[in-house]
Amino acid sequence: MTLPPDLYGRRRLDRSWRVFAKALAGFEVVMGRFALEPVVRPVNDRKCALVVRRVVPQATDVVSLHLSAPDTSPLPTWQPGCHVDLELPSGTVRQYSLCGDPGDPFTYRIAVRRLGTGSQEVHRLAVGDEVRIRGPRNAFPFIRAPRYLFVAGGIGITPILPMVRLAAARGADWHLVYCGRSRDSMPFLDEIADLDADRVWIRPDTEFGVPVSGAELLTDAVPDTRVYCCGPPPMIASVRVDRASGLHYERFSPPPIRDGKPFTVELRRSGRTLDIPADRSALDVIRDAIPSVAYSCRQGFCGTCRVGLLGGDVQHHDSVLTDDERRHSMAICVSRSTGTLVLDL
Repeated sequence: MTLPPDLYGRRRLDRSWRVFAKALAGFEVVMGRFALEPVVRPVNDRKCALVVRRVVPQATDVVSLHLSAPDTSPLPTWQPGCHVDLELPSGTVRQYSLCGDPGDPFTYRIAVRRLGTGSQEVHRLAVGDEVRIRGPRNAFPFIRAPRYLFVAGGIGITPILPMVRLAAARGADWHLVYCGRSRDSMPFLDEIADLDADRVWIRPDTEFGVPVSGAELLTDAVPDTRVYCCGPPPMIASVRVDRASGLHYERFSPPPIRDGKPFTVELRRSGRTLDIPADRSALDVIRDAIPSVAYSCRQGFCGTCRVGLLGGDVQHHDSVLTDDERRHSMAICVSRSTGTLVLDL
């Protein structure tokens, strides 16, 4: 077994790692397990203009957009779990999962539920309109495994759908649980109907009377199952309570702040000092004072909200900045402090 260099960050394995690799390979043979692919997070910061080619209603308040290059030239490749940063005509930037066919080199498809101002602007787009994107990038990598349980809630089906199709194409053992308020609110039911019906459970709240529990969602999570989950925070939280390992998830809203401590930020250019309470992010409080501050994912992996750090000790919780960058900048959506920070704002 050859361990990929990008998994451990080295080209050559020292003796201890070679011994470990041989032991692990023997263990996998004995157990009859599939070797997992390395967790790869491709990063593509290329920005390009795309044209809206189709706008398709998918459910109540959900539309899908088919995007391609103005000259219909091939687009950067992507894998299930990838997303793009979509820059709208107003300058607003939002992130959306790619939910089309990775084998189609000419088209990206996204689906958007109408909620806030950004999604409302997406719903006003028409065929022929131009938008700009950055990416694709992957913060939700799909790894090879013998069996999967996919759990999707509402618009959370968007990153999950390409994963299901790839798992089926690979011949893996898989099951899908798809939840929502009602069937009318759940996009892509027509495409899911083309999958193996014995492996799919459509679970609208209106047909069961109550939201689904974590234990119900994990019914098909037998040992060695990789669980991929995407949806609203309460659903993800219920799954995390009942699943301690083998869980991969992506949320469409900021993670809850746990055990936060209050701190202070001094905005040098604005001449303001703001108190950040224990249960709010620096981004939220700063945007109250300066609404134009840029942000996108609010989860610490896109870097849109990165600001210059002029002083203070930061508790970095992002997954995008390098160690060198963290010396002079921070992602204000997730990173915190216990004292006073001086920011270049």
